Amino acid sequence: MQIPLEIEFRHLDRSEAVEADIRTHVDKLEECFSRITRCQVVVEKPHRHHHQGNLFHVRIIVSVPGRELIVNRDPAANHAHEDVYVTIRDAFRAIRRQLEDYVREMRGQVKHHLETPQGRITKLFPDNDFGLLETADGREIYFHRNAVLGVGFDHLHTGDLVHFAEELGDKGPQASTVHPT
Repeated sequence: MQIPLEIEFRHLDRSEAVEADIRTHVDKLEECFSRITRCQVVVEKPHRHHHQGNLFHVRIIVSVPGRELIVNRDPAANHAHEDVYVTIRDAFRAIRRQLEDYVREMRGQVKHHLETPQGRITKLFPDNDFGLLETADGREIYFHRNAVLGVGFDHLHTGDLVHFAEELGDKGPQASTVHPT
């Protein structure tokens, strides 16, 4: 790490045991990705006057090249966070998932969803429960009433734009799903 680990305690006394636990978690993060430039951890006990039921809040900020990853573990979200070590563990699990996603993205291993093709309805045969649509490249594709999502087959009109998923049917190309735009 380029900047030393920053650990801050708010509304509670500094604890060597908690600091050691945080350092262990940070070491594991650096095993996952060695180019972390900065890590800041804030451990807070917001309800200072309670003797029981105090929930801890942990905020972690990890800086990596080109991005800052942030996790907040809100005390209202989980009563297991009455234990500072559980709260820290959960926060580091969340930041590790973000870091792993970042690493996959950096390696180009992130799936990019292709945009569904668009077409225009050219013919409707409501008595026979099917229609035809024309693709952007001029092909004609069959679709059945049951393939229409959203508003339903009966609300379609000739000329409507739709998104569709194409598959090969028994008699050629057909749309497995049709979604009006």
